[in-house]
Amino acid sequence: MAAALQIGVLALQGDFAEHAAMLRSIGASVSEVRTAEQMDSVQSLIIPGGESTSMAKLMDAYGLRAPLRDFATSGKAIWGTCAGLILLAERLIENRPEPLGVLRITVQRNGFGRQVDSFESDLSIKGIDDGPFHAVFIRAPIICQIGSGVEELDTLDDGTLVAARQDNLLVTAFHPELTADTRLHRLFMEMSAAPV
Repeated sequence: MAAALQIGVLALQGDFAEHAAMLRSIGASVSEVRTAEQMDSVQSLIIPGGESTSMAKLMDAYGLRAPLRDFATSGKAIWGTCAGLILLAERLIENRPEPLGVLRITVQRNGFGRQVDSFESDLSIKGIDDGPFHAVFIRAPIICQIGSGVEELDTLDDGTLVAARQDNLLVTAFHPELTADTRLHRLFMEMSAAPV
């Protein structure tokens, strides 16, 4: 009998509890991940929204940078939301924090401005059926450039890229965990169950 699918949520800082609650609401088995050993027990991982510089410092303090890179290159699914998107990027416009460099995108942090410039928008995300997805953007990053093998999943009306996928890596500039819409979490469950 196959082992039950276990989805991890990186629980160093940010919206990890909200992601975990949403996953549990759709029947997923979830573990909060804070160590490399805990990462070994999950088949996929969400890197949540939060403050990317603080998250990167904690990632380094806990010795997670190399294990996270290895996890991403192993073919296991990772989903980065907001700060998680920043950390997965190959390159940032700014000089900090140092990203993991596993997703062939260039990112601008706080691409829409300050906290006061946060907004909501309805998106038509590729791979998500049954109407628009209401997205919450809070000090969100912008995907400025994509490299080979990166698929655009949706843009804002002005063409700004806000969701993308490269094989086993999914990123969204917004916070699906702050809505009642579980469709992206269900998509990630499907990615998590895919053979590596």
